Formats: sequence, C-alpha cells, structure tokens
Amino acid sequence: MFSFFTGGTPMTISVVGHSNPDTDSVFSAIAFATLLNAQGQEAQACMQSAAADLNPESAMLLARFGLAAPEEIGDVAGQDVALVDFSDLNQGPANLATANVVAVVDHHKVGDLTTNSPILFRAEPVGCTGTILNKMYKEAGVAIPQAVAAGMLSAILSDTVNFKSPTCTEDDKIAVADLKAVAKVEDTEELFMAMLEAKSSVDGVPAKDLLFRDYKDFEMNGKKVGIGQLELANLEQVASIRADLLAAMEEVKADGRHSVLLMLTDVVKEGTDLVVLSDDPALIEGAFAGTLEMSAMWIEGMMSRKKQTVPNLQKAFGC
Repeated sequence: MFSFFTGGTPMTISVVGHSNPDTDSVFSAIAFATLLNAQGQEAQACMQSAAADLNPESAMLLARFGLAAPEEIGDVAGQDVALVDFSDLNQGPANLATANVVAVVDHHKVGDLTTNSPILFRAEPVGCTGTILNKMYKEAGVAIPQAVAAGMLSAILSDTVNFKSPTCTEDDKIAVADLKAVAKVEDTEELFMAMLEAKSSVDGVPAKDLLFRDYKDFEMNGKKVGIGQLELANLEQVASIRADLLAAMEEVKADGRHSVLLMLTDVVKEGTDLVVLSDDPALIEGAFAGTLEMSAMWIEGMMSRKKQTVPNLQKAFGC
C-alpha cells in the first residue's frame, strides 16, 4: 500500500479522466477510485460532464452493469486529484494547473502536466488505461468487484476496437481474459456489438454533440488542433448529416483553432474517412500522404487517433 499524504488533514482524492470522457475515462475513474478506497485512501470517481451528457456507449454500459456515473467535477483549484487516461492540462478540469495532482495512470504520450513533488505516475504503451489498472489491482492483491471488472473489460474492448486497433497489445488481451472471468462475461463479441450499436447511434443527435462525443484538443507547435472521432458501423450512417458536421467543425475552428479534424471510422471496413478544416490543408494532406476532396480523404487502416492521427500531425507541425 502507498500513501499520498505526508502530513496534515487528507482530502478526498477526485479521480478524473479527460474532457468529453470516453468509456476508458469513465470506467478508469471508477476503477482507480475503487482501488484507492480499498487501500485506505478516500477517493471519489469524477468526470468532466454531467451524467445526462455521457456518451451513449458509456451510459449504456453503466446501466447494463448497475454502476453509478462518476460525479461531475468543475474547478479543481487546490484540490487533491488523480488523473486517468490523460496528462495534458488542456484536457483537464478548470484550474488543473493549481490543483494538487497526486497520481496519473495513462496510456497516452506524457503531456505538459508538472508537479511540485514526486507522484505516482504510471504510463504504459498499451491500448487502454483499464489494462494498466488491471495490473495495479493484481500487484496490490486487491480483488476487483464484478461490476467494476465488467466496466474495465468494456473499456478495453472499446479502446482497442475489439482488438482491431493498432494500439492493441498482448497485455490488453491478457487483461480481457482476466476481467472476463471476474466480470462473468462469457460473450465479449455480443458485448462489443452492443457497445458499437450504442456508440454509433447518430439519429436525432445534434451535429456539434456528435463532434464532441469523443473529441480532444492538442497543442502542436503553438497551434491548437482539435480531433474528434466517431466510430460507425458504416459511413452511410452520417451521409445525410455531413453538411451539418462540417458546419459544427467550422464553428469550433472559429474559436481559435488552426485545424479541426473529424475521424469517421468505419469499424467493419477498418478505415477512416478523415474530414478536415484547416488553415493549411496542404500540411494535413502531407501528414497523411493523401488528397482532400470535398474536405475529406479516405485512409485505409486508420483506426486510432492516438497512434495513427496525432503522431502524423505532430511530425507535420514540427513538434
């Protein structure tokens, strides 16, 4: 067992994932808070959205497994916080720079967070934060509650696109095998298809909400670049609303962004229709060795924002 406190009166640790939380952020906050509480640290799972604004995949899974949504969190100035699934300040809650960050568990590149004291920092090149947390539970000798294990399992399936993503590792597959047994989930194919059905639902959803369903901003050599991703069963699902999506992207880009990209990822065909609005379209074309037609280009095999989109853009922007 480890302790984050060296003296004084400890505060409850707010465990929070990135803005516009996806399933990994939601369930990793729940899983890490549960682990901390089991180790004698008072912790609360939090998220940067109201429960009513949760992405449909996460909302479906919380209901399916009988888990409460994390508490909504706003300004964290002066609070004890632990971060899951991110370490970039611009993806965190308000005043994260003045919070007391006590821990980070993540599977992305290391962000721009700095701390005044040593902290628990666990970052591994795996497909999902849930995979790392599964290891942490085993190392601590703490049993994972069944519903929490089901959420962690779902997060791994979601982040690795049922093992199709290039981010998927052998560690992710081992974690799924571990968690299936604890969660008593026999059919992960059925679970993934139920998740995809919820995740890819677009009917009646405003275009800007779809853009922000799984969206992150990145700083690239002094320029802000926004990247959203919609995972779809097929591209026909958004054929009738492409103009609305472009209008939403234009609105978001006008708020001080150099570029806004939307990955329309076809999970069945295993590729992405990349929609782009940029101050420098040629730079984006060069990043992916493609040609934009009607502000979009098909990229075969593109499934991962983390591994296939962001690194190419960082190189193109000279990061």
